[in-house]
Amino acid sequence: MNISIRQLTAFIQVADNGSFTRASDQMHLTQSAVSGLIKELESGLGIVLFDRTTRQLSLSVVGRHLLPQARRILNEMQLFENEASSLTSLAQGQVRLAVSQFAASSMPAVIAQFSKQHPEIGVSLLDCSAENLLRHIQDIEVDLGVGTELGFMETDDDVNADLLYQLPFCVVMPDSHALARKREITWQDLLDIPLITLQGPFIEQVTAELDDQIASHIQQARYKVNFMSTALEMTRQGFGITLCLPYMPEVIDWVSANGLQMRPLSQPVKMRQFFIYQRSSRALSPATIAFKKFLQTYFNDHFDGLHNT
Repeated sequence: MNISIRQLTAFIQVADNGSFTRASDQMHLTQSAVSGLIKELESGLGIVLFDRTTRQLSLSVVGRHLLPQARRILNEMQLFENEASSLTSLAQGQVRLAVSQFAASSMPAVIAQFSKQHPEIGVSLLDCSAENLLRHIQDIEVDLGVGTELGFMETDDDVNADLLYQLPFCVVMPDSHALARKREITWQDLLDIPLITLQGPFIEQVTAELDDQIASHIQQARYKVNFMSTALEMTRQGFGITLCLPYMPEVIDWVSANGLQMRPLSQPVKMRQFFIYQRSSRALSPATIAFKKFLQTYFNDHFDGLHNT
């Protein structure tokens, strides 16, 4: 059985485009050439990859099952080419990075600083949900992932996690707020105060291991928004106070410049951990190693003081 890269590429292009014509345009081949590649692949495997009718072309059951494997093989080949080109130096290296929501906010600044030191290395950025971060690493669509702790990681021995930084959960309030005069602000202090929180998993992360009464108050916050920028502006306008992580120096500067305070919460002190994820079974390219080291140094310099708050 001889399966070629061109055959797998044709399979993926036809599946993605749902058409031999559009796939041939993408591959810069004739429609008959693309059709021939699919027939060769089907004949070699002894299976049918597409269900064909006069009006519609769709993946067969077998085709749907094999498509992710085809993508993974082509990703491996691309990885092979990238690593081969950067074995002797960092020149022409490529780093593929996936980041989850909070990490994504600070990553463009990191990449910009890295590019100043290593202009020959390209860094591509894929922002995704925390739930999809692990899948992108497993499918070798990216070299590194940066995001919060993944509880389901224990089931995958082929993914390694290195702690990148950790940040305390904080409360943001106007300078004139009664809590702003306290030396220490506890979670208990939030009771009976209107809260502004983010929608989705953020609330679960905030309330984990908190007292039931406090957790219920946060979960039933008066205002729930989608973006931290909205929560901070609503806090500035006096709608209530909000919970956040000091994940970007720019956010900390904006808070202090707009008559607000950001203070860590205590009793208990809750930290959110962020990790660098990679596949354990695959060696990193020199370019990726350089970027990983830069990440660790960058965040250590920016957040070291917060770690000890």
